[in-house]
Amino acid sequence: MNLYFLRHGLADRSAWDGPDHARPLTEKGKQRMAQQARFIEKLNLNLDYIASSPLTRALQTAQIVAQQLGMEGKLIEDERLSPGFGIYELQELIQSLPEVNAIMLVGHEPDFSTTMSDLIGGGEVACKKGSLARIDLYDMVKLKGELVWLIPPKALAMEVEG
Repeated sequence: MNLYFLRHGLADRSAWDGPDHARPLTEKGKQRMAQQARFIEKLNLNLDYIASSPLTRALQTAQIVAQQLGMEGKLIEDERLSPGFGIYELQELIQSLPEVNAIMLVGHEPDFSTTMSDLIGGGEVACKKGSLARIDLYDMVKLKGELVWLIPPKALAMEVEG
């Protein structure tokens, strides 16, 4: 199974005075994520689902990507991707979806870096806002895998030629 970890886009704390769970992407964050979504489309990930944290900034990120990929009907909002996400929640999520070969998870730090590190047997993984990582699971029972790549947000936001 291929797991894709997409950290939500830019959401500025200083410009937001509401509750954290409702903090949205900034305008720049939306624009950059739209650019990134065009790049992601060119990767031909063959996703079965996009699963997102219900927090506004993650859900907005997932919606932008889902729209670009024509996957609005395959977008799942899942509480397990809220802050506190880890290996246990990942296992539950995977088991709840039938016949999944590739899924994009949209969520938060430090949960994504910690979970990715656990999946690959340790080491430091830095998942900046808007980063996309691919981990191929080779052991579905023990949830062990290999980090295939981690694309930083600036690389994902590069202009893509048709």
